[in-house]
Amino acid sequence: MKPNTQQLSDLTIQVRRDILRMVHAVNSGHPGGSLGCTEFLVTLYQNIMDRKEGFDMDGIGEDLFFLSNGHISPVFYSVLARSGYFPVSELATFRLLNSRLQGHPTTHEGLPGVRIASGSLGQGLSVALGAAQAKKLNGDNHLIYTLHGDGELQEGQNWEAIMYASAKKVDNLIATIDVNGKQIDGTTDEVLPMGSIRAKFEAFDWDVLEIKEGNSIDAILAGLTDAKSRTGKGKPVCILLYTEMGNGVDFMMHTHAWHGKAPNNDQLTSALAQNYSADQIDY
Repeated sequence: MKPNTQQLSDLTIQVRRDILRMVHAVNSGHPGGSLGCTEFLVTLYQNIMDRKEGFDMDGIGEDLFFLSNGHISPVFYSVLARSGYFPVSELATFRLLNSRLQGHPTTHEGLPGVRIASGSLGQGLSVALGAAQAKKLNGDNHLIYTLHGDGELQEGQNWEAIMYASAKKVDNLIATIDVNGKQIDGTTDEVLPMGSIRAKFEAFDWDVLEIKEGNSIDAILAGLTDAKSRTGKGKPVCILLYTEMGNGVDFMMHTHAWHGKAPNNDQLTSALAQNYSADQIDY
């Protein structure tokens, strides 16, 4: 049975704790965007995606996910571990020498659940398009999901892929853009204004929908269900997911400062106190 909203909420708290503890332990990593996408990735993996037991790179007969903005690896690793891809205890090796959990996901480490290396931004959609077209050639009706940062759209290769996706009618693809309006050097408008992301995707002939409450599990469930219903109709689907960077930790929210900064001991204590659950089981 799929978890209900309360169970998804409880797991979200657990994943937030994982993120904070992982980044703090090595004084390195990207907590801001990870916390902002926690509800989305928990809901996607636990409720929406059609996944098989175990992991293989072919991914035949199941939905696939590609993380393009790989710096939010803490949330990705936590959700993968909590979804059964590898032992939760391995989260304690984050960013250590010889760990499979590098700062940016890599495939040569052989970590189950990781399908592409995504340290360099702007490449995930291109890889996902290849996987989506392979599924069509193989008669596999499952879907491809991707996640991208809004600042990441400033990278040029994205727009080649966005143009290609609609031109080739890759309609088994759902690309989600994390619209938090922030990146490492400030707001996206300060660094490089992009205007209307929706208008841009629509100009490239994508079917676009918005999840205005991108940190609400109910809103995410409704939005992803809507997105799935739009696949198979000749257009790739784009979700604009409006999130808050650092969500769930008061001093990390409403600022870009925690894009790539670890909390100190006192800050960790405060952050964990804000994300407490009686059912939590920390690694």
